[in-house]
Amino acid sequence: MKTSIKTISLILLVFITSAFTINDSGYGIGDYATDFELKNIDGKKVSLKDFKEAKGFLVIFTCNSCPYAVAYEDRIIALDKKYKSLGVPVIAINPNNPDLQPRDGFDQMKKRAADKGFTFPYLLDEEQDIFPQYGATRTPHVFLLENTSKGYLVRYIGAIDDNYQDASQVETKYVEDAVEAMLAGEEIKITTTKAIGCAIKV
Repeated sequence: MKTSIKTISLILLVFITSAFTINDSGYGIGDYATDFELKNIDGKKVSLKDFKEAKGFLVIFTCNSCPYAVAYEDRIIALDKKYKSLGVPVIAINPNNPDLQPRDGFDQMKKRAADKGFTFPYLLDEEQDIFPQYGATRTPHVFLLENTSKGYLVRYIGAIDDNYQDASQVETKYVEDAVEAMLAGEEIKITTTKAIGCAIKV
């Protein structure tokens, strides 16, 4: 009997602990994301509130060093070029600790952005306190936010598309489909996908 009580107590403890730590995994669909203020590659601080006319944002956690992130760079640039004029700019954030991955240092970020011709802010999560709020775990990891009167509503979380290896072989463009539906006021059919990429270096 004592063993059973101990077992039940342990199960209850795990359940209660899980209930109170579930939000630590980051935002879910329907949550409102808080704003941030991070250093851009030009040395200036950037916040979502700076983009007063934006209808939404593609907040993408990415970096220089991850092969998956590098494979998606051209597609991220294309997303910004396509949707910035429609009110949904890309905001790229490097979440990695440069002490663990020197290629993701601030000077290297500036060089990479110049070499690739980034058309969007490339911010450094220097204190590494923003990516955990969002629940980003990989690079790249995308969060589509809608700019509403109540705040920045999370509408999509996950991968850019279904083929990181070859853009020409992509069958489902998750991010584009989500943005198009959001702008049209329609239901987003796929709201979450698994982010494919390198683990964030903490």
